[in-house]
Amino acid sequence: MKDKRILYVSSEVIPYLPETEISSMSFEAPRMVNSKGGQIRIFMPRYGNINERRHQLHEVIRLSGMNLVINDLDMPLIIKVASIPKERMQVYFIDNEDYFKRKATLTDEEGKLFPDNDERAIFFAKGVIETVKKLNWSPDVIHVHGWLASLLPLYLKQYYANEPLFGHSKIVTSVYGNGFDGTLDKNMMEKVKFDGIEEEKVSALASPTYSNLMKVAVDNSDAIIVGSEEIPSELVDHLKTIAQPVLEYKKPDEFADAYEAFYQTEVLV
Repeated sequence: MKDKRILYVSSEVIPYLPETEISSMSFEAPRMVNSKGGQIRIFMPRYGNINERRHQLHEVIRLSGMNLVINDLDMPLIIKVASIPKERMQVYFIDNEDYFKRKATLTDEEGKLFPDNDERAIFFAKGVIETVKKLNWSPDVIHVHGWLASLLPLYLKQYYANEPLFGHSKIVTSVYGNGFDGTLDKNMMEKVKFDGIEEEKVSALASPTYSNLMKVAVDNSDAIIVGSEEIPSELVDHLKTIAQPVLEYKKPDEFADAYEAFYQTEVLV
């Protein structure tokens, strides 16, 4: 992995959010690559329940200041950064007052999904890509974790298809079992189509369930990792139909060698 550039894009990362399968792997995988001489960048949303003072987040003025158009609205992009103590790993936070100020991640106090989670996902995907462009940092691998990050493969392969910085980048998506019940906003497909993405590429989002969101991510990725011991049967069946390489679930104590081998033999080829 020496000198390989790996971009990790996740909906959650420890120590900034509580430990889950996703937040743990979004920390352990970059740490593994870092320890083997790879170059890594980590991106996540700056949710309002992340303690900025305790984690020493600060705004990066040179990266902030652009506007992203989401469903015909101009939304300011703010970039913050912090370092994970003792690990020498930088984390970039995608922020916006409207989408990420509330003191919660994906649901309200009653456990209901926020009605704008679809727009937050679009903003996060575009925000990551635009920030990486400003950094002028061309990743060899982009590894996506969590459904809020799941639009990134679609936007890279469709909306940013002609962006030379990502010309050789390979996309890996981890598919986890912890999704959500119900659907995101029923107009999500129209909001994505607003960006000029063809309907046939996002037809699954006519019903934006967790499984359909992940199917779109899978179909626009170059390789897949099963991140949970159990994932929805609908996704199990979908993975049987694709041509891309799939790494089956690995336990936390055995993932490191398996992920490294998968990157090198199935992704970086």
